[in-house]
Amino acid sequence: MSHPKEQSKNFVNSLDEAHSATQAVHVGLQRGPGEGVGLPIYDAVAWEFQDLEHAAHIFATNDGLSYSRIGNPTLSALEARVSALEGALGAVVTGTGQAATLLSLITLARAGDHIVASASLFGGTVALLTSVLPNFGITTSLVANDAESIRAALQPNTRAVLVETIGNPALDIPDFGAISGVTRTAGVPLIVDNTWGAVGALCQPFRHGADIIVHSLTKWAAGHGAALGGAVLCRPGLDCSANPLFSEHDREGVSLWQRHGELAFLWRARQLGLSQMGMVLSPQLAKSIFQGLETMQLRVERECATTLALAHWLQSQPGVTQVAYPGLESHPSNTLAHRYLPSGPGAVLTFNVAGGLEGASRFLSALTLIRRAANLGDTRTLAIHPWTTTHGRLGEAARIQAGVTPDLIRLSVGLEAPGDLQADLRRALDAALRSELVSSD
Repeated sequence: MSHPKEQSKNFVNSLDEAHSATQAVHVGLQRGPGEGVGLPIYDAVAWEFQDLEHAAHIFATNDGLSYSRIGNPTLSALEARVSALEGALGAVVTGTGQAATLLSLITLARAGDHIVASASLFGGTVALLTSVLPNFGITTSLVANDAESIRAALQPNTRAVLVETIGNPALDIPDFGAISGVTRTAGVPLIVDNTWGAVGALCQPFRHGADIIVHSLTKWAAGHGAALGGAVLCRPGLDCSANPLFSEHDREGVSLWQRHGELAFLWRARQLGLSQMGMVLSPQLAKSIFQGLETMQLRVERECATTLALAHWLQSQPGVTQVAYPGLESHPSNTLAHRYLPSGPGAVLTFNVAGGLEGASRFLSALTLIRRAANLGDTRTLAIHPWTTTHGRLGEAARIQAGVTPDLIRLSVGLEAPGDLQADLRRALDAALRSELVSSD
């Protein structure tokens, strides 16, 4: 298997020293006389082979084009761009972010293995860890989002540690430096769900000790609520040789690590996730995400600025009992936000409304501009009630452990004028306050 940069040698991929804003609009595009300035969609299922030997080589190594489930030039362009923005060795793109998370874990773990994960993860990820993976004999310890709790939970059969850049919706930020110190000492890969880091625009976990990154490209990468996608990336020099899945010999007496070296993780992820399990992203959606990345940095800069302004404003509003946003000095993760997200602590905030569950219901019903939807990273501002939606299938204790309460509202801030958002929020808060007054009477 060739190096990822050799796989996409016709693409612009030599911008390692360029600013990320430049990489976001150039990497992955072909260049030369007669080449289109944009990315073409390769709407083909299969690719012709030169001869028997050529076909055998591609099937054995994944080094080339055979079948679109395994590789497609449109997807390769997206993988090159995402890799450049995160400083990765390479990437495998998938049909969804949930598929990417699952793929990162099953590439490293099998029946009898163990995972340590932060309890502050997205509710769907927690459900994956607690309801799906146990069916395959993989167990998980959910722990507090700190280095000492993770250290205490490690076992001899632990194959990965999983954290999220910003807890969802607790908004707590892990100390990547401290946690990666624990995982490196233990020889266990650190996986970071960097969806909220906006593909490196806000956070680059590889710079802080992460080994593997997963993304829901559906969110800030695509950016317009129009495309599902995910990605699994690994850092240069990732050593998987201590993991039995990579060190055990095959029928020819050779291990994955011996065959592929630092590319072994990516090779297994592509073979397992795309070839064998069909976690495939369509070329049409890959093109949409590819274009979304070109404006992502501009969008998240604007969204972070608006989110910070709204967080300060909400703190002074009647009907709001608490506001959480890492950009506020009062937030417990504010210092870590400055350290690991210097360009901005994200475009999501949470707040608690007066009146409990009834107040939250009245608040959401009264919104007229802000959309009630479960997505994140959209150009439009979206509000959701995690207690009954994203975390609704978890037990009450698990929801509370994740920072979810009946009066909590999560706001993913878009590109609207801040004043218009404030007016809509004010009307909805008035409705929540009326519910509290009625209940108190």
